[in-house]
Amino acid sequence: MKKVLISTFEGCSFGERHPEIFSSNVSGGTMAKALGGRPLIRKDDPEHASERAPMNRTLRPKQIMEIWADKFEINARRYLAEMVSNSQGAADLNAAYAAPLAAKNLCDMVGMPDVEPLDLARWSVDFIAGTGNVLDRQDIWDRCERSRAECDAALDETVARLRRHPDPSITSMLLEGGMAEDQVRNNIKLTISGGMNEPQHMITNMVWLLDRSPDQKAAVLADPGLWKQAFTEAARLFSPIGMITRQTIADVEIQGVAIPAGTQIGMILSSANRDSTQFTNPDQFDIHRPPGTNLAFGSGVHQCAGKWAAQKAIGDIAVPLLYRELPGLKRDKSQQEIWDGWVFRGLTSLPVVW
Repeated sequence: MKKVLISTFEGCSFGERHPEIFSSNVSGGTMAKALGGRPLIRKDDPEHASERAPMNRTLRPKQIMEIWADKFEINARRYLAEMVSNSQGAADLNAAYAAPLAAKNLCDMVGMPDVEPLDLARWSVDFIAGTGNVLDRQDIWDRCERSRAECDAALDETVARLRRHPDPSITSMLLEGGMAEDQVRNNIKLTISGGMNEPQHMITNMVWLLDRSPDQKAAVLADPGLWKQAFTEAARLFSPIGMITRQTIADVEIQGVAIPAGTQIGMILSSANRDSTQFTNPDQFDIHRPPGTNLAFGSGVHQCAGKWAAQKAIGDIAVPLLYRELPGLKRDKSQQEIWDGWVFRGLTSLPVVW
């Protein structure tokens, strides 16, 4: 199938504002095969809205503050203490802090507090690999099948427990909303897929950017009120969701280009967020950038449900805590950092010292 890529801010914004033209129900997609079923991100309203509504009950800003903020703080302090105690003033920030913290926060939010966080992290990696398995590699499908089986076994226990003792977790909200159990499972696997990579990468991306911008690092450390702007700007510059896929269900013209119905679309949010017609000096990290809209977490009805959780867990808690407890934290320039991914791109290794 021919695929059209939209890379401008105007084009991507138009697509997000018009789901009646740009459908999320993409044909021939690999996501359903990777997860074992079609989750809400591959559905349009009203079906999408009916499945998203129960999830929103625990992911809105008020609920994040009341239910999850304290847990995020406890988890961040735990993994920071472990990183410090297990090192001699140097560590890989991703392996020691960002990845296990993101995984543990996600375990709690999906109602699987007893799952080993790094197992959940591995499931996420495998599901993402399957979603991007356009070359149909059997070894990737084998990884997906193994992780689905492990995840389903964990969900067997989780669902049974939550039916007896509901809690504020995403899984519990979906069950209480009357969703069929197979669809609950599909949507939890979707949450595990995206909910691991975005916060993990935002931790290392923010540290990397601040380390390379000493004046802005000094400003945010002197004024903690700037942390929200630092998070927003880091998300714009290194978009946690690089591309989203849609399919046109009607003929449309965007910026003078005619696109016929039935065309698969790749909306490149990472490019749109560096569009010079929308952002001054778009490749520059600037926490003082005037307020404005970016597409780091998408927009419209399909805006990432975990946006507010990521902002609280990472922008308000995990990264500020690092600098409060380790004021000398900086990149270890003698070691090699590693970037990986495209749709979900970030630092998979960031050596630091303090």
